[in-house]
Amino acid sequence: MRIIEPYFEFMEEIKGDEILKRIEKIGRVCYKSEDRITEDSAKKFVANILKRGHESVIEHEKVSVKIICDRGVTHEIVRHRIASYSQESTRYCNYSNEKFGKELTIIKPLFWKEDGVEYNLWINTMQTIENTYNKLIDLGAEPQQARSILPNSLKTEIVVTMNLREWRHFFKLRTAKNAHPQMREISCALLDAFKQEIPVIFDDIEF
Repeated sequence: MRIIEPYFEFMEEIKGDEILKRIEKIGRVCYKSEDRITEDSAKKFVANILKRGHESVIEHEKVSVKIICDRGVTHEIVRHRIASYSQESTRYCNYSNEKFGKELTIIKPLFWKEDGVEYNLWINTMQTIENTYNKLIDLGAEPQQARSILPNSLKTEIVVTMNLREWRHFFKLRTAKNAHPQMREISCALLDAFKQEIPVIFDDIEF
């Protein structure tokens, strides 16, 4: 059994300044102010349309992210309707194969200390599940049958594509204080990365 912490990867290089320039070029069609575009006008323009609530303009740009987390977290992620998802399939992935190291990969919960009773109960349960999963496969079960015992803590990979307006909505909900701790763990780190990669768009969202 392998235990890891959640993380994410952008699926392509993010060029934030170019994104803002494309948004400005599109947005100025609404006001017929294309003649006011300059080399450094995009940031101010985008900031102004966001301030006015004219967020439909930023729907023209999208970002795809691969999120590596536990399956319980992905159950919440996929509730966001304006998005596209591609997720690791427990029907077809046989974790007892060499390809997966003949072991389950589990996401470490952040809310229990490693020397605590709760963590020990959790890790013992995960080990029992791994042993049972491998035994079921050995007995001839298909992965889609053996998966019925797999836990929420199982590591999964999900590629999430959203337009920038939906990413704003996602971050407002999933970095909130009352969001699930493991959801906040990945969402807050992801929001920080978005702020670094794309100016202006996410600056007003705090957690």
